[in-house]
This record gives sequence, structure tokens and C-alpha cells, in this order.
Amino acid sequence: MNILQECKGAKRVGISGHVRPDGDCVGSCLGLYLYLKKCLPGDTVIKVFLEKPADIFTRIKGFSEINSDFGTEEVFDVFFCLDCEPGERLGKADSYFQDAAKQINIDHHVSNKRKGELNYVVPGASSASELIYDLLEKDKLDGDIAEALYIGIIHDTGVFQYSNTAPQTMEKAASLISFGFDFPAIIEETFYQKTYMQSQIMGRALMESIRFLDGQCIVSCLDQKTMKFYGAESKDLEGIVNQLRNIRGVHCAIFMYQTDVLEYKVSLRSDERVDVSAVASYFGGGGHKRAAGCTMKGNFYDCVNNLSLHIEKQLNGELC
Repeated sequence: MNILQECKGAKRVGISGHVRPDGDCVGSCLGLYLYLKKCLPGDTVIKVFLEKPADIFTRIKGFSEINSDFGTEEVFDVFFCLDCEPGERLGKADSYFQDAAKQINIDHHVSNKRKGELNYVVPGASSASELIYDLLEKDKLDGDIAEALYIGIIHDTGVFQYSNTAPQTMEKAASLISFGFDFPAIIEETFYQKTYMQSQIMGRALMESIRFLDGQCIVSCLDQKTMKFYGAESKDLEGIVNQLRNIRGVHCAIFMYQTDVLEYKVSLRSDERVDVSAVASYFGGGGHKRAAGCTMKGNFYDCVNNLSLHIEKQLNGELC
């Protein structure tokens, strides 16, 4: 796919990613935005639509130009859906995608059903940011574009710790850091650093976690009352599920937070023994083998019991 060719002649181009945008979603969207701003004619209208991302990503150029108000009716010649498939996961931006003259979907999730007019879906890739890198003309990259894509890659690879990190991922990251941005500071400030409140709520989640299935699985949950007490939003909960998974002897970690009455957002992380994408897909979600998520209805105990049935089968060597 030649992105510039696909946008040739377009007067209005839109870009969006999934609800509750993470580092890869923000990085890929802004990386593509900066690239198109640089390469397309100056009178081309280019807009990025995302729910308000976490403040840790303000260092990415173009962050202040993100549109988080979806109240206006707009029509685009080309619309990009990044890091998810169109539909419910795209949130309020889905109407822009559906109404666009040309619909382009770029994603790395195995659960993607390729609903765009043009689809570039590579489940083996580490991140949507890596795919954007692959599609850009390398002589048109600059430091700002490179920094955005690097942030996306490190967030979806856990700073190159996750199993989705391949040799080519490292090679591309090396190419990006050759532009000279302060990559150690980026890793520290956007991935590891937490605010005092974020550290408190992570401590609460760890303290109230429960191990089951002979200690091979762990779960923690935050209800709306607790989140309100700390003044926490969903973007403040990054890293909790990974911290749960890092506990010795745990093969699968579940972190849940309440989004409505009898409704929970579920994040799953695992090692090689559990394919959490298969678990999440059963409940209408998706993701990768080692990192996935879904939304579930019911009370906390019902949700955990239903998840544990599928996780236990895999731990016992059975198909999910």
C-alpha cells in the first residue's frame, strides 16, 4: 500500500484509533498525521480524532491538534482507522469512517475482520506504529514522525519485553532513534513513571488481588466507587495488569475495572501457556496471544468464573 498514492487528490483526510487510546494508538495516529501534513499539499485538511489521551503523550508533536469532540458532522475523502477494526472499537469516529469515500484500515490484531475498503492487517507485527513505519517513504521521515512511531512501538512491546518483539522490530526502532531524540527519557517518562495517584491505585489493585487455579492465575478489580475515591480515569490504570503478570508463578493475569452497572472492562496478560486472545475473542473482544481484552457483563464473580473456565482449559493443555 502506498499511503500517499491512496491520498492523492483528497481534500479532507481523517485519522482515528480505538477508544481509550494507548501509546501505540496515539503514536501511530500522530505519526501518520505528521507524515501526511508534511507530504500532502498544504491546502489538504487533515484531522485526528481520539478520545482524550493520557497527558504523558503531550511530548508528541501534534498532540494539541487531536480532536476529542466528535460532535460535528464531517465527511472525508479518505479516512484511516488505526490499531483496531472499524465498528464499536473505533467509537464515535466510526461514523466518519463509514461515511468516507475511501476507508483504510491498518491494524496488527489477529481478531481484525478486515472491514475496510483497503486493509493492511499484519497480525505478526508488534504494533500499528511498526506498520505505519513500513508504509512510509523513509526519505520523508523526520525526528517528530520518528519519535511518535517509537513511542507507539515501545508501548505495545513493553519496551521490547513482550513476545511480539521480533528482530525486525528492533531494527526499525534502531532506525527511528537514529534521528537523535532522547529515547531514554521517552521510555522513562511515558512508560515507567507514574503519578502519586496512579501509584496509589496500583498499590490498591495489587493489595486486593486474588490468586486462584493453584496460584497460576491472578485477578484484581476496581469498582467505580474506588476509582472515584482516587479521582482515577481509565488512562490512569495503565501498567496494573502487567504488574500482576510479573508476579512469580503467575501464568495469566486479569485486571478489571467497572465501567457501568454490571459491566467491566477486562485486560488479560499471559505467558506462553495461555492464549488470552482466544479467551477474549470468546467474549467479544480480541488482541494478541499474550495481551488481550474485552468487555463483560455481570457481577465480578460471574465474570471471573467465566474467564477462569477458559483459562483453566488452556493451563490443562486443552483447547479454549
